[in-house]
Amino acid sequence: MEQKQKNVSPFSNESRNAYVVEHLTSSMLELLKEKPISEISVSELCGMAGVGRTSFYRNYEEKEDIIKAYVEHLFQDWVDRWKGTPDLPVKEVVRIVFSHFEANREFYTLLNERGLVYLLKDIILDLCGFNPEQEMPAAYSSAYVAFFLYGWIEVWFRRGMKDTAEELIAYLPQ
Repeated sequence: MEQKQKNVSPFSNESRNAYVVEHLTSSMLELLKEKPISEISVSELCGMAGVGRTSFYRNYEEKEDIIKAYVEHLFQDWVDRWKGTPDLPVKEVVRIVFSHFEANREFYTLLNERGLVYLLKDIILDLCGFNPEQEMPAAYSSAYVAFFLYGWIEVWFRRGMKDTAEELIAYLPQ
């Protein structure tokens, strides 16, 4: 009896997963250009991405997690700069953050138009090192910085993203 040759994917599990994440992300961004996230079904998203629903749920719990992961990916450059120099003055942190938003304006405009700016809050809290289990001074200090940044970011979005990083820095106390 002749054995049939198995059809084995040439991708490693890591490569396959990277493929799934990349295609789900690009499909989500395309669909968001057409409609709000609430009107995008997981089935529609997976169909457009060419992946199965199981692949979606292996990587994400909900559709918003795709956006959060993409934002974290975009943030990586300035996070590396920030964490590489933990004692940066507030003005430099604001410059780095808003320069990042300016450089990725198209994506953040879409995020704003679809009412998804709130997804940045938890990411910024994490980046600022907030952990509710911290000692009181550290917890409140990291929350202060995170909510300061998030508040400015939200106002910047609401004002139409017209103010530059340099203009914002000018309003910080000396």
